[in-house]
Amino acid sequence: MEEASVSPLKHFVLAKKAITSIFDQLVEYVSEGVTFVEATFQNPELNNVSTEDDLKKIQASKTKLAGIGEVLARRNMKVAFFGRTSSGKSTVINSMLWDKVLPSGIGHTTNCFLSVEGTDGDKAYLMTESSEEKKSVKTVNQLAHALHMDKDLGAGCLVHVFWPKAKCALLRDDLVLVDSPGTDVTTELDSWIDKFCLDADVFVLVANSESTLMNTEKHFFHKVNEKLSKPNIFILNNRWDASASEPEYMEDVRKQHTERCQSFLVDELKVVDSSEAQKRIFFVSAREVLNARMYKAQGMPEAGAALAEGFHTRFLEFQKFEKLFEECISQSAVKTKFEQHTITAKQITDTVKAIMDAINIKAADKRVRCMVERENQNDRLEYVQTQLLILTEEIERRILHITKEVNEQVSNAMTDEIHHLSLLVDKFDGEFHPSLSVLKLYKNELNTHIENGMGRKLANRCSDAVNSSIQRAQEDIIEKLLPLLPPSVQDQTVVSLPCKTFDLSYNINCENLCCDFQEDIEFRFSFGLMALANRFLGCKNSHLLMGFAKPIFQIPQPVTTPSATVNPILPPQPATPEELMLSVVSGLASLTSRGSMGVLIVGGVVWRTVGWRLITGMLLTYGSLYVYERLTWTTRAKERTFKRQFVNYAAQKLKMIVSFTSANCSQQVNKELDNTFKRLHQQVEVTVRDLTESIDKLSEEIHQLEQIQSNSKVLRNRASRIEGELRSFSKSFLPHNI
Repeated sequence: MEEASVSPLKHFVLAKKAITSIFDQLVEYVSEGVTFVEATFQNPELNNVSTEDDLKKIQASKTKLAGIGEVLARRNMKVAFFGRTSSGKSTVINSMLWDKVLPSGIGHTTNCFLSVEGTDGDKAYLMTESSEEKKSVKTVNQLAHALHMDKDLGAGCLVHVFWPKAKCALLRDDLVLVDSPGTDVTTELDSWIDKFCLDADVFVLVANSESTLMNTEKHFFHKVNEKLSKPNIFILNNRWDASASEPEYMEDVRKQHTERCQSFLVDELKVVDSSEAQKRIFFVSAREVLNARMYKAQGMPEAGAALAEGFHTRFLEFQKFEKLFEECISQSAVKTKFEQHTITAKQITDTVKAIMDAINIKAADKRVRCMVERENQNDRLEYVQTQLLILTEEIERRILHITKEVNEQVSNAMTDEIHHLSLLVDKFDGEFHPSLSVLKLYKNELNTHIENGMGRKLANRCSDAVNSSIQRAQEDIIEKLLPLLPPSVQDQTVVSLPCKTFDLSYNINCENLCCDFQEDIEFRFSFGLMALANRFLGCKNSHLLMGFAKPIFQIPQPVTTPSATVNPILPPQPATPEELMLSVVSGLASLTSRGSMGVLIVGGVVWRTVGWRLITGMLLTYGSLYVYERLTWTTRAKERTFKRQFVNYAAQKLKMIVSFTSANCSQQVNKELDNTFKRLHQQVEVTVRDLTESIDKLSEEIHQLEQIQSNSKVLRNRASRIEGELRSFSKSFLPHNI
């Protein structure tokens, strides 16, 4: 089987392989781009980095590529043979295939479109449009019979004939040959063109050289030329071997046919110029070429067939047609089937690059803004934390100082009020009676009066100053801590802080303090023995006196020592007035306690000493005093005595709680200021936490933006590499002078 070392059809095969590889890479690349853009668009933290328009564009590119991929997978070079009935179209195809693949000759005229393409299998079969059944055929006669028996096949039907590639070299290179019914047997030219011709790369007009070009043939190609831009048309003047019988007219006839064909291509169709038209017109005998090739395939000499004169010339011209046809269809198919896809691929890569560039620019801008914002927030966080530490220490000292002032102020005020407690008690005007029930109620009311009175006086003396100190301190705390809060929080914080006047609670609780107070409102004669003892001797000595621990009278004894015989006797020391009075009173008390005898003895002694007149006067005076005091011991006097006793007792008790009360007040002030400080401190801590979270979020966002920048750059560079492969493909397979 005669075959060139490198068939021009390989150009298409290599181009298809190259463009398919590029599109496979492009599909994978765009799929990754879609995933990347979708993830970026759907991330709420990366707002406006990629837009919905970007996503729609790249998704549309992916959809378009999917369709192109399917088209590329079934792309073949396609040549369509047209002509009048019995012009030898099927024979031309068989000659090119070096075998009788299609039925030909009278009685086997093609009545439908036959598409011949290669199959990798070792058996030939055919398929019709209406069925997916693979009908096996082994010979041309079986094919002709199958086509003849199928009554449903009309002129507008297509039958796919699959012929083993091992039997035909031409079919190995993705070439499809389409045989058609005669153009003179139908009026449905437009539907034929739309259905079978729009994707054809080359058209071969098989004309009968024994006649001239007919209007039906011309009309068909005029229709083709209207729908396709400058179709590639070859004209084969078949059955040129008939001219061998009249060799003297051969050149004239050839010249006439050439002029008419050239005029048809150049002047009527305007698909080529004059010089190019000469390369598209051939004079051949397909039957001779087929017979010669079949003989040669069987190992017999080409001349074994009955050949007319000039066969060798016609055979060479047929080979020339095949060579030019292969070159033309290969280049044309690459151009028509791959050039637009190459342009589309370039447009897609440009689109994706533009999207990636836009994403990269937006991500870079946003990253810079995020880094600036993070730096500002870091500075703000450091400032807030530093200031918070400094102000915390300063405010704590301020609160401690104020609490000490309040402690001292309340302590001094309470001490002064204790000194003036008698005035407060004197103002109490309650119903007093010595009975236990009334006296108990009187005590309760007096306790309440003291609590309210002292509390009111302490409040009058301390509350205004304390409130002023607290207010100034609170304002100072707010003034210092408020700038550490965000502006949006400052107004809310000021509104939420306490604005009411602070009230100190002194909590004197006089009732509990004086619960064990025992009044003594029994009548006591001011010149009685015990009263005089208490007045002159003191309470302690009077108790010792009344205890009679020692003898009443003791005669002083001379003081002697072991050396009395040697030294002279010292005179006794004179007794002090206090000792003399104690001895006399003790003696009188002792006498009265020993019975009437003692009284008589003492009375006698005193009678003899001072005389009865003086004693009588003294007794009358003493009795008068007793009677006067007894008569003036009224309820009012008892009340005064009670108040005096209560004042003395309460003063002692109140002095005991001065430090406690002042400490309690200072603690209240401390708590009030501390609450204000804590609330602001908590707000500042919330601000610190928010700043920390915001910084962490910005850091994460910056990391994501860096990843997006990196990924967008990688995807853009991949687009550039694919563009480079497209340029290389165009340079190798799509020269400008196709």
